[in-house]
Amino acid sequence: MYSKKVMDHFMHPRNVGEIKDADGIGEVGNPVCGDLMTFYIKVENNKIKDVKFKTFGCGAAIAVSSMVSELAKGKTIEEAMKVTNKMVVGKLDGLPSQKLHCSNLGADALHKAIKNYLEKKK
Repeated sequence: MYSKKVMDHFMHPRNVGEIKDADGIGEVGNPVCGDLMTFYIKVENNKIKDVKFKTFGCGAAIAVSSMVSELAKGKTIEEAMKVTNKMVVGKLDGLPSQKLHCSNLGADALHKAIKNYLEKKK
């Protein structure tokens, strides 16, 4: 049902936690499935120096959050904004169709954190 990559990111998620003095925070939730994701980013010289997440949800939601955090870390703000739901699913070697909504949440939470950072910076 799940790819080896999904299971790896679910069993051993990367970048779990919270950044207390985060430069940007993005939170999204899907009331239908009950998944809730919060992303925290630390930005230095226009690059995402650190990224952490907290996810309440199914295995797919946790794997998606982990993969999104890996895709964003070390990227410029512009590069991180180009992380798409489709890209995340591809990097995880696919998700079952009934779990594709989870992939939407991950990229959305990252983009919200970046937008929050940009608003604070103004």
